[in-house]
Amino acid sequence: MSKILITGGAGFIGSAVIRHLQQFNNEIFVIDNLSFGNREFISVPDANFFHEDILNRDRMVKIIGNIKPDYVIHLAAVHFIPYCNEHPYESSNINIRGTMHILEAARLAGVQKVFFASTAAVYPIYDEAVTEQHVVGPLDIYGLSKLTGEHLCNEFHLMTGIPTVICRFFNAFGPNETNPHLIPEIQKQILGGNRKIKLGNLTPKRDFIHTYDMANAVHTLLDKTASGIHTYNLGRGIEYSVTEIVDAFSEAIGEKIEIEVDPARVRKVERMHLLADVTKLKSLGWQPKTGIEDGIRTLVE
Repeated sequence: MSKILITGGAGFIGSAVIRHLQQFNNEIFVIDNLSFGNREFISVPDANFFHEDILNRDRMVKIIGNIKPDYVIHLAAVHFIPYCNEHPYESSNINIRGTMHILEAARLAGVQKVFFASTAAVYPIYDEAVTEQHVVGPLDIYGLSKLTGEHLCNEFHLMTGIPTVICRFFNAFGPNETNPHLIPEIQKQILGGNRKIKLGNLTPKRDFIHTYDMANAVHTLLDKTASGIHTYNLGRGIEYSVTEIVDAFSEAIGEKIEIEVDPARVRKVERMHLLADVTKLKSLGWQPKTGIEDGIRTLVE
């Protein structure tokens, strides 16, 4: 049994990671300020849950120092891109300074391994599937803040020698979503009784990965990576357009859904493709299991 501390553990991806890791009798500790997460999403003892902010350096050092976890999984961040663009100081402060505090606390506590959740937004526009070797070049403040986090992880590893995993998340979907991304927005409108839904850009394609598969990947990376610092893409390796996602919802409910383009939702700057090459992650024995059709059917049900 391992002691695992997860920042942002009460959130969308964190709640899935916790459920998965608990199946293997790990003792889970959570730090979350509940600005986006929900305490009801997770089943951990109150003694293991810390309603704290990662911007509070002293509290992070004390909490992590007292727990002395084997592993730290750092998920806490502001990651809804429109919000980050509207609040660049707030989001970069949390994503960068908060990461500095977690890494410092992990160093002082002498943890065995650190996992840092980065993002596909560190990549510039490419029309092909991106590997971990593709040149990075963020287009927005979120991607820039996460790329800075990757640099901080590199400095952390060079300073401490502690094994570190940087994982670039592509487009997550599943239960407990707390931000108005595409799939939860469609779900909300459909469950509200609408069969003509309002959306923005329709042509961009994205690589959607279910949070259950993401949780399994996080576990694999904790278990299978050795010494050093490692960077992995985490997607499904398949991309879908907005209209294909809507078609999957139509199939799930057995009714035709029409789309109305809402000019207020249209992003002026948009990439047409964002597709992961996950060959490196699959080499560790991981395979995604939940397709977009099954995942959306589960959400609707």
